[in-house]
Amino acid sequence: MPATAQPDRTDPSADWWRHAAVYQIYPRSFADANRDGIGDIPGITSRVPYLASLGIDAVWLSPFYPSALADGGYDVDDYRDIDPRLGTLEDFDAMVAALHAVGIKVIADIVPNHTSDRHAWFREALASAPGSAARDRYIFRDGAGENGELPPNGWTSIFGGGAWERVSEADGTPGQWYFHLFAKEQPDLNWDNPEVHEDFLTTLRFWSDRGVDGFRVDVAHGLKKDMDAVHADLDTIHRAELFASGEHPLWDRDEVHSIYAEWRKVLNEYTPPRAAVAEAWVHADRRAKYASPEGLGQAFNFDLLKADFDAGQFREVITKNLGEAAATGASSTWVFSNHDVVRHATRYGLPKGSGWEGAGADGKDWLLNGGRPAEVDAALGLRRAKAATALMLALPGSAYLYQGEELGLQEVGRIPEEYRQDPTFFRNRGVDVGRDGCRVPLPWEAAPAAGSSFGFGSDGAHLPQPAWFKEYAVSVQDADPGSTLGFYRRALALRHELEGPERLEWLGSEDEDVLHFSRPVDRGQWHVVTNFGTAPTSLPEGEVLLATVEPEEGKLPADATAWVRTAL
Repeated sequence: MPATAQPDRTDPSADWWRHAAVYQIYPRSFADANRDGIGDIPGITSRVPYLASLGIDAVWLSPFYPSALADGGYDVDDYRDIDPRLGTLEDFDAMVAALHAVGIKVIADIVPNHTSDRHAWFREALASAPGSAARDRYIFRDGAGENGELPPNGWTSIFGGGAWERVSEADGTPGQWYFHLFAKEQPDLNWDNPEVHEDFLTTLRFWSDRGVDGFRVDVAHGLKKDMDAVHADLDTIHRAELFASGEHPLWDRDEVHSIYAEWRKVLNEYTPPRAAVAEAWVHADRRAKYASPEGLGQAFNFDLLKADFDAGQFREVITKNLGEAAATGASSTWVFSNHDVVRHATRYGLPKGSGWEGAGADGKDWLLNGGRPAEVDAALGLRRAKAATALMLALPGSAYLYQGEELGLQEVGRIPEEYRQDPTFFRNRGVDVGRDGCRVPLPWEAAPAAGSSFGFGSDGAHLPQPAWFKEYAVSVQDADPGSTLGFYRRALALRHELEGPERLEWLGSEDEDVLHFSRPVDRGQWHVVTNFGTAPTSLPEGEVLLATVEPEEGKLPADATAWVRTAL
């Protein structure tokens, strides 16, 4: 790849995460060093020069622990080891050293709501009697009905179907039921048990001692539960953001924050303190509790991810979240794509209001959750995705990017059933095609050698890569400054000039479909203009640093963003 001058991103301060550009790696689909079709830790190490050329500040690694992959690695067998298909602890140490050598921090995913059903604790629980200490680490209950043949209540799983699974006791007789918010292979932990608390503090220290700089906390709002609550709407209401009171029986309960106060004490034992960010799908008024300095310090803001490509929605989201950050001292987070949602280059090519979750597409058709087909305009989706990303990267706070978005990848929808892996597909057959479409391995080479798959695997990747991936391959875009990859590299390199005050000023526009704000930089102002409309709009006079579509006669075309620097 061409040499690209990059700023020094090594930041020894404790606040490096406040304005970090974080790149999410889904390890099994990023890079495959041993060519077995599954991405691995040495594969990540081999691509450190590529990551450095992007200009990112940190990588966030989705789970790399031993796992049966019932839920993409979020069913964890052992929190303090590496899946042997991905490598070894020594491989992990080498990867961390290589990333740190180029100034890139490392964030590890931690999954505290549930283990896998293969975890040593759960195996011990199954072998132990009801009421035992081993079972108390999880949520076991006697069944309802005359002989306990019915689940304790009618609560449902996030992935569809019931949230209770009956076990056979050691003597083979039908026994108790255990609770699982997600797949049945993911039994929920009992966070009223002190042993659970202590074990996760040990895990935090284990990875921090190996050089991990921070943690992304999965389902951070789900750990504390009121299992005795009676709630008639739980079959249909699973999203915590619908509740602002902290009284939902399963989500975002006030007592969850005592857990993160314990974690913060451990994270602060290190110099600099280890960072943490909560995945907390909670009501906007509740987000600050997770992002407090006494807690995790930062929480994901998914509001832009859920918004349409619409100027009014974007302005409302940005204004509200920056106001919250200023009031609480937290740092804003911004994200458009991740391993759980449809890629935004595809979402923005759908009819307005189509939604952000559900099925996948290959740029031609789409199956929405409601079953209604809709056309995808892939070119328009990518154009809007670049415009939205350019706006996001200019905002105060940290930006989270998902692997492959720098290539402009579209969602992959047409995956044969025999290759599908996401439990949401199997538990909601015919309704939800699941999340596999955003997890297809990256295309590194456009013209694969015989028997290989775009530089990933010798006999094909674990999720099949469609033929049209060749248009998006790294080898195609690498030397092309006009490519989507080239755009991300320029934008991320320039973004470091904005590491100043975490504020912006909205500037007026005659067109309600245009957003225009400025931020102070050395010896001037940085203007960001995004045109959500259909007609060209005027740009301020100054130096155009970046434009997702080339301006024409001083005007920015539709579905585009420009960064303009003006002198004082």
